Amino acid sequence: MGMLDGLLGQVAENVDVKNLAAKVGLTPEQVESAMTALGQAHTAPGDTVDTAAASTGLPADILQQIVGHIGGEGALGHFAGLLSAQGNSGVLGELGGLASGLFNKS
Repeated sequence: MGMLDGLLGQVAENVDVKNLAAKVGLTPEQVESAMTALGQAHTAPGDTVDTAAASTGLPADILQQIVGHIGGEGALGHFAGLLSAQGNSGVLGELGGLASGLFNKS
């Protein structure tokens, strides 16, 4: 969570994974998965929240709350850029693997 907390700290003040998880009623692991999915979906065609909801299985309204807590679409765009800058071998790959393990049982 430390790497994700560092990225969130660059996007929004006073936001960390545990705090955000408590605010939206998820586990920190679910928030990590949600943030990864939102960051990936931000650059994909279609609605960001709906795309992230489909990939995580989390409700769209909870994902929308997360977007609001980090500062809205602009902050999400900045976060997505930071994730992309890390590359698939960095935090994006690690969190993507976590998301895959949590939500894909195949």
